[in-house]
Amino acid sequence: MAKQFNDANFKEEVLASKTPVLVDFYADWCGPCKMMGPIIEELSSEYEGKVIVGKINVDESGSTAQTYKVMSIPTIILFKDGQPVDKVVGAVSKTDLTEKINKVL
Repeated sequence: MAKQFNDANFKEEVLASKTPVLVDFYADWCGPCKMMGPIIEELSSEYEGKVIVGKINVDESGSTAQTYKVMSIPTIILFKDGQPVDKVVGAVSKTDLTEKINKVL
């Protein structure tokens, strides 16, 4: 199951992680975000132990979204060693995300 990130735990859970982290910036009202939900959950299961997969609600955690200049959702950012290393905006295929994840492993 995908982790739930927020402004309070982002630094500890994402930036301090020794494991790569995939973060889905989303909102409950966003149609394309809802389409990405099942893909994010699948990736969470498939990469368990290798990559931390989680979501952050931009309506509830606007500060973190601003920090990473999230202007459109869904925005998915891949972090490694506390730094963003890849970013995709909009709904994308599971294959596209898998390729990006495999590049950082």
